[in-house]
Amino acid sequence: MPARPSIAKVSAGIAPYTSRDNVIELRRLQAERVRGREAIYGDREVDDGSGSESPGSARWPGAELEENEDSTSYSLEEEAAVLKKLDRHLVFFLAVLYLLSFLDRSNIGNAKIAGLTDDLDLSSSQYEWALTAFYITYVLFEWMTLLYRVVPAHIYIALCVAGWGLVASIQSLATSFATLTALRALLGIAEAAFGPGVPFYLSFFFNREELALRTGLFISAAPLATSFASSLAWLILKVGDGAPIAGWRLLFLVEGFPSVVVAVFAWYNIPDSPSNARFLGRKEKRIACLRLTSHVESTKSTSKQRLQWKEIWRTLLDPKSYLTALMFFGCNVAFSSLPPFLPTIIEEMSYSPLTSQILSAPPYLFSFVVVILTAYWSDKSRARSPYVVFHALLGSAGYFWLALSGHLRLPPLVRYAGTFAAAAGFFSVVTLTITWTMDNRRAAEGKGAGIVIMNVFGQLGPLVGTRLYPDNDAPYYVKGMLMCGIFMLAVSALAWALRRVLSRENEALKERVAYESVAREDGPVHDPDVGRGLHKSLRANFVNIL
Repeated sequence: MPARPSIAKVSAGIAPYTSRDNVIELRRLQAERVRGREAIYGDREVDDGSGSESPGSARWPGAELEENEDSTSYSLEEEAAVLKKLDRHLVFFLAVLYLLSFLDRSNIGNAKIAGLTDDLDLSSSQYEWALTAFYITYVLFEWMTLLYRVVPAHIYIALCVAGWGLVASIQSLATSFATLTALRALLGIAEAAFGPGVPFYLSFFFNREELALRTGLFISAAPLATSFASSLAWLILKVGDGAPIAGWRLLFLVEGFPSVVVAVFAWYNIPDSPSNARFLGRKEKRIACLRLTSHVESTKSTSKQRLQWKEIWRTLLDPKSYLTALMFFGCNVAFSSLPPFLPTIIEEMSYSPLTSQILSAPPYLFSFVVVILTAYWSDKSRARSPYVVFHALLGSAGYFWLALSGHLRLPPLVRYAGTFAAAAGFFSVVTLTITWTMDNRRAAEGKGAGIVIMNVFGQLGPLVGTRLYPDNDAPYYVKGMLMCGIFMLAVSALAWALRRVLSRENEALKERVAYESVAREDGPVHDPDVGRGLHKSLRANFVNIL
């Protein structure tokens, strides 16, 4: 049996989240508090025997399960089985939805090569405005992330999926610049309601040391979707050659309509909380709720699902919120510019349109693998900043290589190699930045507000990124590549600055908790099985992830 962690260290705030033994100790303490009917979940009152709760008391999603079960203990094997089910049934399904979402968002780059701009008589500037329209509404409707706390998830997500599927399909009927731009704007609204809030929604089911991998599995659907879009576009163009409908129209229809069908499955398969997940058994639901030791505020809910505006305002006034927003802005300049233009960039290297579609896939498949591995090791080491800095520099190096090789007129394959580093870099940084934004927010509303701030400011990046590749810069796009490299370099500097800020907060917390431990009237706690002071220290202690 593993030795218990030092109570002195835990109560001093040195290592409550730094080892597996400490997590086991926290779970043991939590189980004791449940047996004693103590208020683990914030303002929930202890049962006074009257059979009623005090006014305003909150009920967590597993309350009914707890009241009807005597046992509150569970093994690590049972918890691992619950995690596997959550990954298989929830995270995987959300990744599929995001794959469809990103597919419908980014396939306009493939449609351009398939004849969209020629058939609609679009100039380079009009094409850029069609791209920009999506991001304008995407930014304006970022606030809808908070609706995950208000509207039942199975209803909300299903409506989002059906909405973007219909709009994406109707793009096949576009006959002018105005029609296409309006449809892209509507697509932005539907996708803004879904994608940005999914990591926030996942925080209702996973502890913060588990979020990076799950967010990575979700976000990695983006590079996978992009590679899938290229392969599917090649197949559609091949099969649709000579058909009565233009290839780009068939592309929008074939890639858009499946989302409408999948929306039906979302309605029945998406759980609103761990306690009503259909794919979990009764005991598994209880375990899924009890295990959320470091996210107790995330699982609180009232019957009316009211928002805690105090937490929202606290997040809005926190400078750290804007550091991650600036990081996300820099990422999105690169993140939004390469997918729509990569097929064109490869085509301008003297490859045919069909070959360009095929060659667009490998950089994103490589990114898919890198994102998963990066997220896994980030969770395992409980660190974000080293991985963010490294991959931001990797992405920056990739873009600088593309700019330099274009300026020197190096062979196409030499330039093509740079796209692997660029794509792997910015996709990994996007994943970890989203996770890092939520890691250091304790309340659910704080996490949601942090995501909203990050996306509102961060999604302004695509307004810049989509305009970095005008036709008159073809075929090398040196200026666009250089600007993306500079933005990714800035992201690495901001990540290091955020690490310094969070590190100072952790040091201040350690000093404060240690001082309170010494000054406590009842003295330090020596017995790990008793001591209200230890319980209070654990509940008050929230160490930032660096």
